Order: sequence, then structure tokens, then C-alpha cells
Amino acid sequence: MHRSLRSLPLAALAALLALPLAGRAAGEISDGVVRIGVLTDMTGFYSDLAGPGSVLAVKMAVEDFGGKVLGHPVEVIAADHQNKPDIASSIARRWFDEEKVDAVVDLVNSGTALAVMPLAAAKGRVALLSGPGTTAITGAKCAATTVHYTYDNWALANGTGREVVRDGGTSWFFITADYVFGRSLEEDTAKVVTASGGKVLGEVRHPQSSADFSSYLLQAQASGAKVIGLANAGADTINAIKQAREFGITPAQKLAGLLVFISDVHSLGLDTAKGLYLTTAFYWDLNDRTRTWSRRFQADARNGKHAMPTMVQAGLYSAVTHYLEAIRATGTDAAEPVMARMRATPIDDFFGKGSIGPDGLFRHDMYLVQVKSPSESKGPWDYYRIVKRIPADQAFPSVEAQACPLAVKH
Repeated sequence: MHRSLRSLPLAALAALLALPLAGRAAGEISDGVVRIGVLTDMTGFYSDLAGPGSVLAVKMAVEDFGGKVLGHPVEVIAADHQNKPDIASSIARRWFDEEKVDAVVDLVNSGTALAVMPLAAAKGRVALLSGPGTTAITGAKCAATTVHYTYDNWALANGTGREVVRDGGTSWFFITADYVFGRSLEEDTAKVVTASGGKVLGEVRHPQSSADFSSYLLQAQASGAKVIGLANAGADTINAIKQAREFGITPAQKLAGLLVFISDVHSLGLDTAKGLYLTTAFYWDLNDRTRTWSRRFQADARNGKHAMPTMVQAGLYSAVTHYLEAIRATGTDAAEPVMARMRATPIDDFFGKGSIGPDGLFRHDMYLVQVKSPSESKGPWDYYRIVKRIPADQAFPSVEAQACPLAVKH
């Protein structure tokens, strides 16, 4: 103890120690700045569905919030994880330790997400995931400071798999991306198919970023399955759909895109994608609120491709807004109280209406849609016909089904 403190009367010393430390007053922000790091695929096969558009969505959320929270600036930085878990964890560690990043967002890849989540939890930082799909994120691998926001594989499998079986697609063959996301999506969909009265005739796995799907498609064709389930995403899904049409596999066999984005449909064109069923968390033309925000996003000068937002990008805007609102409400950017506030506060915005469970999963409505034909489309980006709204309690697994170890405490 400092000598001058030793000379103080005990009551005075106790009163002094009870005072807040400098910089720890109400409205506490750890270093005077709230930093949000967008860790995404900036140049690879997920860059159109996330990438620069994800960065733009986060910046729009911050700007619409006023650029500050509790009087302190909010900064946005971004990096390319190249879809590699080791690169993602290395960037995140540097961000947390050296650049004082408070929240890492997007992680548009299940492998990179699972690598960063435990690191964020250990460092007391928030992870807002919009792009990954594996159910392990809010299941066996759940972390106390993670929110899985936009969709998960269970929602995709139940939305598309169940409805396609009901529509007569009773036999399936899977073409699956050979990493944690693809295998999880195949497994979840196969369970739905069999539970709905269908059967799975086989599967084949392919590496990420495959250019040639001919051998995989020929195996699917030879199986005689009514439906070829594409348990992949991004450029892999686009290439598989294009080549299935080129080889004459469709329309003799149906394609079920288990994770398809509006950016994929735009790349394919309606003549190639028409009739495809898919499940989505967001569509720009769903209502007045979605149209208003999406047109702002499309018209923003930083949107180089003038594209409409994907569900990943729209989800990020909503998630970051909810995060900043929690900081404002709690008076701190510390992860534990912010996460508690995010879980306790219902969400109702242009993206959706719902709540975050104790497992970290945001449960909201999902939509089964079918891609329009060129003759049905009334203009650019008019791509989807809404087949069915899937209520939140049917769209996502229950907390109990997820079996998140952390949820047992709630």
C-alpha cells in the first residue's frame, strides 16, 4: 500500500477504495471505442453472399445508430479469413489482443466460426455469426458469447427437405461439400427426408471450390433419385446447378438447393434457376420494411455491384444494431452483461421478429420460396415466389433439442 494511504483513517480509506476507478464511470467503454471486426470471405467463393456486402451492412448499422454509443465512437474494421480456420483464429487473436476489438462478426464459414468462437469466449468478446450453418454452433460447441443469428442447417433442412418430399421428391441423392458445414447439412436433411417418408439413395462428397461437378452429377444421375440435394453453398452451388442443366440432368431430376442465396440466383439467371426450391431468412421484396432498407443498401455508393442484400448481409445489419442497443442499455461493452441484455430483449425489425435463446440461437420466421421463371419476373431482382412462411417455433430446433451445455444453467 502506498505510504500516503497508510496514514488515512480506516473509514476514509474504505470510502476512497469504494470510489469508481478512472475511466470506469457510468457509460463504461473498455478503451473509449467500440470496435467491430467483420471477419469474412472478401475474395473467395462466398464473397458475393457476404464479403464486401457484409462490411457495408455493418457500416450502415453503425451509421444509422449515429456512429456512437454512450458518447463513444464505434469503429468498423474488416479482414479476409480466406475460409481457413487457422487464418481466422490468428486474425481474431490479434484483433482481441492488440486492436481491442469488442465484437467479431460474420464468420461466413462453419470451420472459421468454430475456430473463433471459443477464442472470443475466452477473451470476453462477442461473436455475431450470420453466415455459418452448422447446428453445433448452438449445440455441442456452443459458447457463452456467441449469437447464431440468420439461419442454421436445421432450419434449412426442415424448410426445404420436408416440403420437397411432400411435393413428391421421395428419393434423394446428396452432393455434399466435404467439410463441417456440408456434412452437417446433409445429415440434418437426410433425417428430415426419412422422417417425412422419403429415402436417401446415396451421397458423394466434393472439396470446397470445385470447378468440375461432372463425376458427382453422373453418380447422382445413375442413382435414379428423384431429387439431388446440394449440401454446399456459394460458387459450388452455382457450378453444380449450371452443370446439371448442361448435362441434361434437370429437369428429369429435381435439384434442391439446401443453402442458396439471392446472389446465386442472380449469377445463374432465372432460366437456369427457375423452379428451384430453397429456404431463406430474408427476401428484399417481402414487405415495405424489407424493401425500404434493401433499396438503401443497393443504392449505396459503396455497393460496387449494386446488388440486393443477401440474408447474411441483412442479418448482420440487424445483429449489429441489436448489439449496439444492448451496449447502450447496459452502459458497458463488457461481453457478459451485453449478451444477457441481447438474450433478454426481443427483436422486431425489418429482418425479423423473435428472440435469442440461452443457447445463443436467434429464432425467427423462415420462408420457403421457389425461384420464378423469366416470364413470372416483373423486373431486376424479382426472383422469388413465397411458398410458405415457417413460424419461428417450427423453423428452428428447440433449446432442449440443441443440447447446448450452457443452456442447462438457464
